[in-house]
Amino acid sequence: MQNPIDQIPNRAWCRLLPKPWLAFVSFACFVVTSCAAEVKTVLFFGDSLTAGYGLEDPSTQAFPALIQKKLDDAGLPWRVVNAGLSGETSAGGLRRVDWILRQRVEVFVLELGGNDGLRGLPPETTRANLQAIIDRVREKSPATKIVLAGIAAPPNMGADFTRAFAAIFPELTEKNGVTLIPFLLEGVGGRPELNQPDGMHPNVQGHAIVAETVWKVLQPLL
Repeated sequence: MQNPIDQIPNRAWCRLLPKPWLAFVSFACFVVTSCAAEVKTVLFFGDSLTAGYGLEDPSTQAFPALIQKKLDDAGLPWRVVNAGLSGETSAGGLRRVDWILRQRVEVFVLELGGNDGLRGLPPETTRANLQAIIDRVREKSPATKIVLAGIAAPPNMGADFTRAFAAIFPELTEKNGVTLIPFLLEGVGGRPELNQPDGMHPNVQGHAIVAETVWKVLQPLL
């Protein structure tokens, strides 16, 4: 014999619920659906290293694209935005950051300064520009988590310059309480087999290693 309860049509349950409970159930369903559909953004703001300069297909081979694959494989509802621009300096980044921040960003990965070092720009200028970018991000979105990628100046700039340049990143990290990737090119810089012929830009294998370096720092924030 069929249970009388089973004979009640699905729609009829709504009429059986008191109105306050009906409102609660409707709201709960809305919240669950909205949360399930929400996709957050991690934005990589950098220069040619982020842009994937010299790769055949940066959209799949550059380290931000490899981070997107890791997110997808892990089933995490995040999308990666690659805002890398080849040749970008810290000053150039400061000029365009407001435009970039017109979109909602939950994690902002700042990878700039390498071209400053190559050009021999004063480290104090690079520090000031990076600080200004951090300030802009926090003014626009105080809840955004900021990750700062450390980079090194070429040794031919002299020991004093390279030391001053290297100190920029841990100093900014301590001052602002951001998350630091100590050296973006860890295990890649200076290794010809992992770089393109120019010796400065990672090849496909190099970007895979960079992605692992970034992922170790990024994953706990997600």
